[in-house]
Amino acid sequence: MNARVKKILLLLLAAALVFGSGQMQKSLNRDRDALGLTHMAVLDNAPPVLAFTTVALGGFRGLISNLLWIRANDLQQDDKFFEAAQLADWITKLEPTFTQVWLFQAWNMAYNISVKFKDFPDRWRWVERGIELLRDDGLRYNPNSILIYRELGWFFQHKMGQNLDDANMYYKSQWASEMRNFFGPNGTNFDRLLQPQTAEEIKQLQAFTNQYKLSPAFAKAVDEKYGPFDWRLPEAHAIYWGAMGLDVAAKNPAKVKADDLITVRRIIYQSLLQAFHHGRVVPDPFNQSYSLGPNLDLVPQVNKAYLDLYEDETDPGQRDGILKAHRNFLRDAVYFLYEANRLGEAAKWFKFLGDKYPDKPIVETDPNSLPKSLTLDEYAVAVVQIDIGETSQERVTAAIQGLVARAYLALAAGEDDRYENLKRLANRVYQRYVAKTAGSNGDKRIPLPPYETLNAAVVRQLIDPKSGLPYTARAVLRTQLGLPAETAAPANPATNAVEPVATNAVPTNAAAPVLP
Repeated sequence: MNARVKKILLLLLAAALVFGSGQMQKSLNRDRDALGLTHMAVLDNAPPVLAFTTVALGGFRGLISNLLWIRANDLQQDDKFFEAAQLADWITKLEPTFTQVWLFQAWNMAYNISVKFKDFPDRWRWVERGIELLRDDGLRYNPNSILIYRELGWFFQHKMGQNLDDANMYYKSQWASEMRNFFGPNGTNFDRLLQPQTAEEIKQLQAFTNQYKLSPAFAKAVDEKYGPFDWRLPEAHAIYWGAMGLDVAAKNPAKVKADDLITVRRIIYQSLLQAFHHGRVVPDPFNQSYSLGPNLDLVPQVNKAYLDLYEDETDPGQRDGILKAHRNFLRDAVYFLYEANRLGEAAKWFKFLGDKYPDKPIVETDPNSLPKSLTLDEYAVAVVQIDIGETSQERVTAAIQGLVARAYLALAAGEDDRYENLKRLANRVYQRYVAKTAGSNGDKRIPLPPYETLNAAVVRQLIDPKSGLPYTARAVLRTQLGLPAETAAPANPATNAVEPVATNAVPTNAAAPVLP
């Protein structure tokens, strides 16, 4: 065989090998994509600097990213947060499809950097920046990453929704002031988002979709499935992003890990429970502030969420925990409904609690308090007794007067049914204490003042011009109770205001907007 033929054969062999390797590479790429191992996907609509770094730097991007990460950590340790944030922006540009980069940088801003600042407005800027990083940029380059949806939901549920950060009420107020423009003063209006009629409403819809990356149709679907919610509050948005993650996962089932899917579902269940506990805005018209109370309309949805979670769980240990949490929720639901004078619903769920857990005590401190041995009224009184002890005179007195004070606040606010029920509950707590502490001959071992005396003391405190309610509230309360009017209003009623009874009112060290 001459040299010319050899060369031809070698060229043909080389061509065949190149063609074969190309076909094999296509197969490998398909497998990598199916398994979620591809981190070099082509980016759509990427800015020029990002397109340049992803193509020109090639395999050196990871090395450069590591060096920047080390430098950013050093800057943060030196409290040079803005320089560290700039490096974080570069890192995400070097690794735009690496989900963990986005998760860490956003979490670092919202949690680590924010708490370094004393002033609440400064903290809020960093928390919001973390949300924006995930929502505006992370999902832009990773639209199918359910971990980013899960993290977004977590920021709303945990950082904003819970009270572990002492600025949490400021975060809620800031977010509510932004969402009020879209959902109206009650946080429930979808009509103008779904069917805008004016130029202003069209402008609001554009801001809603372009700035906040929210879909009105999807938000309404979430509200119909899990709500109703007040969309000014963070829990509704935590559930929105969790539901969006589940929707994305359903469209890409091959790329979703089972453990990741569980965490997204838990965002929804946990946020539902939070919304039940404090998902309703309770305005205080007299102090121009607000507090948060239970959203009792969510009881059926939260109950269903626990039952669904139990059915989906396969771990026996986890299933036991779900049942315990479900039972605790039902106990709270019964008491909250009873306290709100929704007695029919309270009785319904009290029966459901007894049918579901007939052998479990309803009152934790009383192992004999099985459903068949307690009435609804007895259970409601026992709930109050749990925290105050059976025979603590001081704590029982404080609890009774606290219930009476809340009753009169409800009366001043026009909530007559709630007033009647709180007064009735206070009286029953009083009578139970009297019965528990009576001696064998009927003498009271640790006597309380007469109920009328406790009630009168609360009224005197509330209508006292120096230490009581604001003037307007005092005037309403005096009218409702048939008491004579004050001789004259104070020159400046604002100086006569007291702190709201609720412990979750907006902090006074920051200028937070007031919800209606």
